[in-house]
Amino acid sequence: MFTRLRTIALAGLVFLSPLAAGAASAKKLNVVASFSIIGDFARHVGGDRIDLRSLVGANGDPHVYEPRPGDVRTIAAADIVLVNGLQFEGFLRRLIEASRTKAPVVELTKGIQLLRSREQAHSQGQPGHHHHHGDYDPHAWQAVPNARVYVKNIAKAFCSVDPSSCKTYETNAKVFDASLTALDAEIRATIASIPPHKRVVMTAHEAFGYFAHEYGLTFLAPEGLSTDTEASASGIASLIRQIKQDNVSAVFVENITDPRLVQRIATETGAKMAGELYSDALSGPDGPAATYVDMMKHNASTIRKAIVPDVP
Repeated sequence: MFTRLRTIALAGLVFLSPLAAGAASAKKLNVVASFSIIGDFARHVGGDRIDLRSLVGANGDPHVYEPRPGDVRTIAAADIVLVNGLQFEGFLRRLIEASRTKAPVVELTKGIQLLRSREQAHSQGQPGHHHHHGDYDPHAWQAVPNARVYVKNIAKAFCSVDPSSCKTYETNAKVFDASLTALDAEIRATIASIPPHKRVVMTAHEAFGYFAHEYGLTFLAPEGLSTDTEASASGIASLIRQIKQDNVSAVFVENITDPRLVQRIATETGAKMAGELYSDALSGPDGPAATYVDMMKHNASTIRKAIVPDVP
């Protein structure tokens, strides 16, 4: 009797061991993204193989974000941390140090052809402390070809820390890359419907330099690359003169900034307030920019409809 029970027990162990191994292999990669746009990229690449948290969520401004105590624990528990880099996340260095995380911190702008920053010129002579982004504009995701580099870098980073799921990450990245290729073509067609002499608009801060460079628009802004860089009185006066001189077609507020300065400039120049663009953060799930693809489509179509409303 004892021998029979022992045989059944051993058989049970043999039967259970594959399940135990499967449970171990099913452990998800703990991914932390610095802000919502990077979080969306990570979600597409990681799929159901990752557990994702974004530090700065929907409609949040990474420029002025103040970390919470829970963020330290989130970083400490991460398997990998995805960041933009280029000094965009001013809060991140002290957060990483406080967490003592052993996770790799991956800068996703590696390999992108960067645009030089004009921020120093904007802030000269202005009092107070300002968060500068350095020599390069960090808002590289605003051009879809750059977003493809972000995605490629994420897949490579995931493979480095979770090689057993690498094929899944690479497949997901390839599928998403096809969507981004189609998105890029759609934006080019949308902007092409705007007459070149009308492609001058104004936003709150200089977040759209890569969009302008890639798709052939001019963006004016009262603030620098960071939303915590206040516009000087002389800078605003100069911008007002330029708006009148260049016949700016439309003025837009941004989802992450206080709209009052932009509204004041629009009133003083007679420029048309034309809606809201999404720059450094996605909208909530019920908004028009819940994903990166939605955000870029919304921005391009909002600009086009403001300038050429009769184009279908």
